Amino acid sequence: MKIKKILFIILGCICLALGCIGIALPILPTVPFFLVTVFCFAKSSEKLHNWFINTKMYKKHLESFVKKKGMTVQTKATIITSVTLLMGFGFFMMFRKAIYIPCIILGVVWICHIIYFTFGVKTIKKAEEKEIHTDIQ
Repeated sequence: MKIKKILFIILGCICLALGCIGIALPILPTVPFFLVTVFCFAKSSEKLHNWFINTKMYKKHLESFVKKKGMTVQTKATIITSVTLLMGFGFFMMFRKAIYIPCIILGVVWICHIIYFTFGVKTIKKAEEKEIHTDIQ
């Protein structure tokens, strides 16, 4: 096995674990870790990739985004809320210590995040999401 494949498998497993932890902890985002997992598993092993895209986690959190390039309102709200809480905590802690430049940077990143998920990611209806699930099965 090539070193590159081994590194992709290790990184994919780490991201899978972090994504699973993110399901239970709202402070840790799930979708980005699962996207990295899909990428790493696709680069390392076809068996791992096929296994992951057939899991409930993938189908619940990523399938609609990958297939239709969009997310449901609930998924968007979950992502925006968790990121807002996490960034808000960081902002609060830095602002208390009068560290203003990083606060400004974090605020700009947060605004870009909100704009991207509001206007950049297509919102799909629940019916469309169910349509995606039935197409695959």
